[in-house]
Amino acid sequence: MNAGPLLEVTELVVEYRKGRRDRFRALDRVSLTIGAGECLGLVGESGSGKSTLGKAILGLTGITSGTVRFGGRDITGLRGAARRELAAELQVVFQDPYGSLAPTCTIGRTIAEPLLAAGESKADALRAATEMLDRVGLPAAAVSRYPAEFSGGQRQRIAIARALVRRPRLIVCDEPVSALDLTTQAAIIELFLEIQQETGVSYLFISHDLGVVHRLCHRACVLYRGEIVESGSAVVRSPSHPYTQELRLASPVADPVRQAERRQTWLRLRGQGRTPVN
Repeated sequence: MNAGPLLEVTELVVEYRKGRRDRFRALDRVSLTIGAGECLGLVGESGSGKSTLGKAILGLTGITSGTVRFGGRDITGLRGAARRELAAELQVVFQDPYGSLAPTCTIGRTIAEPLLAAGESKADALRAATEMLDRVGLPAAAVSRYPAEFSGGQRQRIAIARALVRRPRLIVCDEPVSALDLTTQAAIIELFLEIQQETGVSYLFISHDLGVVHRLCHRACVLYRGEIVESGSAVVRSPSHPYTQELRLASPVADPVRQAERRQTWLRLRGQGRTPVN
């Protein structure tokens, strides 16, 4: 077994063209690691580069420079069949539970598809899909139904089942609870925690909400304009960087008095020239 990190990102740079000559640097020399069975939170506001990093790890966007290693193997330039083989160990859950499922495919077919592509029989794949639905708290009868028949929280459970069906070692979770109401959000977070405890899967959990990261993650990295400005296990509880402090203040709390105080502090920081957090 490899004793090093499960995922190791080193000096990663991602640039996009803006017109013929100009280039926009979405990620600027980003480095991070994730260990086996660990959940790393990647936090930042919209446009910070956090989703770009997730896509770079998954091979969904080009990398300008730097390296991505998974299980000790350099996967930076993997393409074609080699990248598809990696899908057994590296999966993703996207933000939008409505757009991430094919509307014309049954739920059973959607979850079984990765297993069918890997060469398993239709019967075995469907059996595994049914078992995975049970694991995420949905009835076996769901295999013959379509995405439109389910709520947002149920669809996200289906997306999680699809990601888990090949028993990956790492799942990139790109804002998987941000489109859900608070009650459903809490239930899905609990599901992520239960699955990690049972399977030992690792997560890269991308979010703009430090409160969610605090509940789920062992460590956090804070991205600001494509750079990591703060990282560690104490980031959420006692952030030292002004940008992280603003992110923390932007997270809602249930107590209206505390929320009003946080809002006033946030406004004061913004008045001092800090970048506002949406």
